[in-house]
Amino acid sequence: MGMVDISAKSDVLRTARARGTIVLRSTTVDAIKKGEIKKGDVFETAKIAGMLAVKKTPHIIPHCHPIPIEAVNFEFHMHGNRIDVECEVKAHYKTGVEMEALTGVSVALLTIWDMVKYLEKDEQGQYPMTQIKDIEVLEKKKEE
Repeated sequence: MGMVDISAKSDVLRTARARGTIVLRSTTVDAIKKGEIKKGDVFETAKIAGMLAVKKTPHIIPHCHPIPIEAVNFEFHMHGNRIDVECEVKAHYKTGVEMEALTGVSVALLTIWDMVKYLEKDEQGQYPMTQIKDIEVLEKKKEE
């Protein structure tokens, strides 16, 4: 057992898009919109963390191949007290990049949580409203 043998495959353009959601207090989303978060720019920090995570995917998921990533793009969309994060990853390689896109989204969402957790805690230090959910692959394709 181990990594799948992809040595007979050809390099082709591989693209994957993944999405996930974080649910926050409305007041926290307002603070993000106003740029009032103590740790700084939430979306720029989440984007950088997500890009680093994409590049480190084979270091944290044991059977993933190290893929020469060519492009990573993030989009952030606010809807009421939710923030949707999308990550698109591209590479010319022998295997897909969906795990990299999922890892990027996951780490971007965790980074948002980390940056705003002081606003999300209740009196007991718990997070009664905060949720990360609906992490999924939206699209995976290869161009021969």
